Amino acid sequence: MDPSWTQTVIYLLLVLLEYILNTIFGVCYNILFTIKKLLYLSFNEIMTETSQKRKRNMNENHTVAARGIINANWQKLLSSNLLSDQKTENPSDNDKNNHYTGTFRRARKKKAQQATVENNLKTLNLNKSHNNNIQPAVSDNTEVKKVDSAVKDNNKNRVTKFIAMDCEMVGIGHDGNDHMLARVSLVNKFGDCLYDKFVKAREEVVDYRTEVSGIRREDMLNGTDFNIVQQEVADIIKGRVLVGHSLKNDLAVLFLSHPKRNIRDTSKYKPFRKITKGSTPSLKRLAKEILGIDIQHGEHSSIEDARAAMQLYCTVAKKWEATMSDKRGYNKKILDE
Repeated sequence: MDPSWTQTVIYLLLVLLEYILNTIFGVCYNILFTIKKLLYLSFNEIMTETSQKRKRNMNENHTVAARGIINANWQKLLSSNLLSDQKTENPSDNDKNNHYTGTFRRARKKKAQQATVENNLKTLNLNKSHNNNIQPAVSDNTEVKKVDSAVKDNNKNRVTKFIAMDCEMVGIGHDGNDHMLARVSLVNKFGDCLYDKFVKAREEVVDYRTEVSGIRREDMLNGTDFNIVQQEVADIIKGRVLVGHSLKNDLAVLFLSHPKRNIRDTSKYKPFRKITKGSTPSLKRLAKEILGIDIQHGEHSSIEDARAAMQLYCTVAKKWEATMSDKRGYNKKILDE
């Protein structure tokens, strides 16, 4: 065989072998690269799921722990200082004069005057069996009644430092869920009505809500213009302490504002909220639990609701004002005015 031909065959075989080896190497490299990519993606996915589960478990544990702390704190608070517990306590004789019984101040004053007369009679050792001593006692009682009736006449319908307000509303708008003022009532700290007026409608009334508000179409037809009512109410409450339940809603329908330091909202007073375990209590429930009276049977009365709010405030006036004493612009002599 020719040597040149032999060399040519060997060279071709070597080239073919190199091509085969390069092809095998390329295929193996691609397979390894694909396997590496798949392993990397699956590993990242497993790590992500593990991390999310760990975070979720930590959040759940934290929430459960926090909830347990809150429940424990509530149990401690409820067991130590509930308003309802105050009813079962027997106040000492020394604290009777400082204890609010839920009556208006005028009634407390009358009771104090009667107690003073009885104490004076005991001090003088007057007996009912001595006819000579009966006459002065009768005359003293007559004088006390005259004084008490004079005080009552002077206080009646007097604008006091503390004024309670309540409004009744009707439904307007497409579905009747928007509110419009229909009646507003104001009472003084003795529960006497200072102001009570129906308001003319400024928009079409969709729902009079009569079963709750007690408002009827003829009431608003014969009412007073809104602008007049708004100005009159603003003049009365200006510079005074406003008492009520959910006053934010009442002031909103009147389009009025009032200084926060001069607002006493019974729906936001923390000791009252303990009755409903932190949620906003209704005026009806507060009146039942604290005052022992039933209100809002059927149609509501804004005068009755305003009186209930004022009476609720009077039961805790001293404690409430003590919590307000640190606030800026607060007048510490406000209860004496």
